[in-house]
Amino acid sequence: MERTPNVPALLSRLRMRQIVLLLAIEERGTLRAAANQLNMTQSAASKMLHELELAIGQPLFERVGRGLALTAAGDCVMGYFRGMRGTVSSLSRELEELRLGSAGKLFIGSIMAASPGHLTDALLALKQIYPLLSVEISTGTSDLLIGRLNEGKLDVVIGRMLTLSDRHYRFRPIGDEALSVIAAVDHPLARRKRVDFKAMQAYPWVLQPHGSPMREVIEQEFHSHNATTPNGLIESASILTTTNLAMKSTMLGVIPESVAGRYAAHGLLAILPYQIRHSLTAFGSIVPRDRPLSAPARDFVRLLHGDEA
Repeated sequence: MERTPNVPALLSRLRMRQIVLLLAIEERGTLRAAANQLNMTQSAASKMLHELELAIGQPLFERVGRGLALTAAGDCVMGYFRGMRGTVSSLSRELEELRLGSAGKLFIGSIMAASPGHLTDALLALKQIYPLLSVEISTGTSDLLIGRLNEGKLDVVIGRMLTLSDRHYRFRPIGDEALSVIAAVDHPLARRKRVDFKAMQAYPWVLQPHGSPMREVIEQEFHSHNATTPNGLIESASILTTTNLAMKSTMLGVIPESVAGRYAAHGLLAILPYQIRHSLTAFGSIVPRDRPLSAPARDFVRLLHGDEA
């Protein structure tokens, strides 16, 4: 294939339909399925892919069995095209808000640890600036929220970077977060002045799913005691589900200390006297590098970090 062209030449040769095809191939796994999704013939899709690879200057896929797998160049290109899809999605939302004549809407994703203080304070200050602004808040684990950020469904995420060196995001840390092991107030371990790890192994657990930063910390804790995660484990990304299960059973759960402290202060849950050896990485604001932020989003991030206007 020809050498990679310069930027103006590349931009002049790329077509949005080619990018849509590339995203569909990654999603569906085969050229035939991607073509069907886009209501194209397979031969037309094959020609379009060939033209795109000529424009890029390198093959983007390699055949694996009956499907297609990204090459190293394809994976690199997809990183940028995924961001483009999110950008267009955000643009579409903002244009629709303008068409309807509204004051706009801000979509925020946040881990539970940030809710009691940082998120609440920043939102109250933001509403002083934009009293008519609509705000939708989604809570979840960092990995799920960043996925929604990539899709353009969120404007800002308050969470933890899964890979701190990821070039696709701008991350500003806010603070660390300790974790607490929780149990029902009448749990046998709640009456002890000191609880060791072996004692906790006798009870069932509810933990966050694999892939979340909190789960990784708990896995490290189990491994440091030469133990595996217990059988019959319940996995849930919902802290509300975790706390409800712990309150009504002998299950043990792990949630952020800031949240656990509020439950304990009202006598709803007990925090076991056990200190988790490992800690979570700092959480902070996460925004895409390749997507412009709206004025409310910029002000929200500024207020979140306590920056001056």
